[in-house]
Amino acid sequence: MAKKHASNKKEDLTNAQIVITSLAAGAVAGAIAKTTIAPLDRTKINFQVNHKPYSTKKALKFLLHTLKKEGLFALWRGNSATMARIVPHAAIQFTAHEQWKKVLRVDQGGGESPGRLFLAGSLAGVTSQSLTYPLDLARARMAVTHKREYATLRQVFTKIYHTEGIRTFYKGYIPTMMGVMPYAGVSFFIYDTLKRLYKGMLYNLKIWRLTIFAKLIFTNFGYSKK
Repeated sequence: MAKKHASNKKEDLTNAQIVITSLAAGAVAGAIAKTTIAPLDRTKINFQVNHKPYSTKKALKFLLHTLKKEGLFALWRGNSATMARIVPHAAIQFTAHEQWKKVLRVDQGGGESPGRLFLAGSLAGVTSQSLTYPLDLARARMAVTHKREYATLRQVFTKIYHTEGIRTFYKGYIPTMMGVMPYAGVSFFIYDTLKRLYKGMLYNLKIWRLTIFAKLIFTNFGYSKK
């Protein structure tokens, strides 16, 4: 009975409503998650671009040095570029996931096979990553360079375009996609499996609460380009 109730609730939503709610929930979850961990994200990028061996002690030293020399808000430097990427990325990813499930007929009779669930997740990851890939490069550049060099997102794109060429925006695209496909596939497979397992017990809970919580978790721990 619980499963039937949940199924009827889903059928009541039009495709346009599903798209809108997926876009909104994904965008909000992505923004909250990435803003929360922005200082840690900047620390990670600092180690990556400077090829320094990571240690907790060195990470804390970097955070304290940045706080002392540049101020509290410097820890969130590059977060505007992160928001410009993660908001559309998360929104597109979860919306694409719902639409790929429709194309692959995952929610129709006999369609919920592990292979189709994995494929829908993989394609959603590739779709969102492909459309927002240049923004990830801009985010990394702003996080590790001085503010005078890259003060705005527009400056990042303009300077890279004129000095390094348009191909730079998609540098490392193939290796990134090779990582995105299995990661997104497994993540969404687990996401859909957990939803089905708990749907019967939690059908009386507002669906938007469950959805935004799950999306917040997967956005926070989801794949990011190294």
